[in-house]
Amino acid sequence: MEVKENGTAPLPCLSKYVDPSSEESHRYYLARRNALVMLRDRGYDVSSEDISLSLDDFRNVYGERPDVDRLRISAKHISDPSKKVKIVFFSGMVKVNAIRSIAADVLSQETITGLIIILQSHVTNQALKAIELFPFKVEIFQITDLLVNITEHILKPEHRVLDDKQKKRLLKKFSIEEKQLPRVSKKDAIVRYYGLEKGQVVKVNYRGELTHVAYRCVW
Repeated sequence: MEVKENGTAPLPCLSKYVDPSSEESHRYYLARRNALVMLRDRGYDVSSEDISLSLDDFRNVYGERPDVDRLRISAKHISDPSKKVKIVFFSGMVKVNAIRSIAADVLSQETITGLIIILQSHVTNQALKAIELFPFKVEIFQITDLLVNITEHILKPEHRVLDDKQKKRLLKKFSIEEKQLPRVSKKDAIVRYYGLEKGQVVKVNYRGELTHVAYRCVW
């Protein structure tokens, strides 16, 4: 599309001024940083230096067109070091051979209890079936899911995940069973962000003219 200005000759589309390589590194920078913050919010030990890395420093380290294998992240849970998660990035369509390669690479080098895959494209049906064979939980995010941190949005209420003891106290306090709590889907963006499982409960603080608290059980 071209744009005319004051009846003069048409100006070239502004997208022509965008450096594709810079855009690519910027997307990976944002996705990786927000993935690190997501892990930290889940209770994993993540370096604050990695989170605060500037875009320029990111480009100095990983280049304008980052090698996705270098962007991988490994982290242990602070309260339970036996829990270890790995994040891997894919730049193109993910086929079954790519999943087999990741399985051979990751499982042969370290013991992990969770895997997060961040995609630029999509996963084939055969690859999805291969993912189901992993002996631990595998989560899939599109890179666009992580370009912003949804928990920091001004319109998003504050969510806090209850541990098992807090959940039991809540049910006892109101003399109810788990199934009587309002439900939230496992596909909900906040549920996916925190990696929650069925039965976990989140406390939601709504702030505005009328401040109130609600509880939701993942279902």
